[in-house]
Amino acid sequence: MACFVYEGLLLFGIGLIPGAIGAVFTAISGHHHPLQSDTALRVITFVIYAVYFTWFWSARGQTLAMQTWHIRVVTADGRPLSQARALLRYVAACAWFAPAALLALLNGWTGWEGLGAIVVGVVAYALLALLHPQRQFWHDAVCGTRLVNAPPKQRT
Repeated sequence: MACFVYEGLLLFGIGLIPGAIGAVFTAISGHHHPLQSDTALRVITFVIYAVYFTWFWSARGQTLAMQTWHIRVVTADGRPLSQARALLRYVAACAWFAPAALLALLNGWTGWEGLGAIVVGVVAYALLALLHPQRQFWHDAVCGTRLVNAPPKQRT
C-alpha cells in the first residue's frame, strides 16, 4: 500500500501535464480548445497513465514507485510482461477506483463525497486480496501476473 500511495503522488504530477498544456494553449491563443473539456482531459490523462504503466511494466517490470519499494510485476510463471499484458493489467487495475468513481458520478456526488467513495473503494479492493489464496490483488489474478520481491542488485 505504501507503494500505491507513492505511485499516486507520481501520477498526480504526471496528471498535471494535460492541464498545463491546455492552460498554456489558452494563455497563448486566448481561445478555449474543445480538448480542454473535463471529459477530454480525463481521457487524455487516462491515456498518458496507460502509456506510463504499460511502458514501465513491459520494459522494466517496475514503475518508479515499484523500484523504490523493490517490487516487480511478472507473469504467473515469472517472465516479463508483454506490452499487451501490461496494458490489460492497467485496464484491470482500474478496479481499484472505477466502481466507486462510477457510483459517485451516477449519484451526482460532490468532489469530496466522490473522493470519499473512492477512498472506501480502494480500501475495500485492497481487503479483497485477503480472500485470494495467494493474497494477490484480483487484477493480477485475472491477468496472470503477480508481484514479486525485487531487491536491488549488489554492486561489486
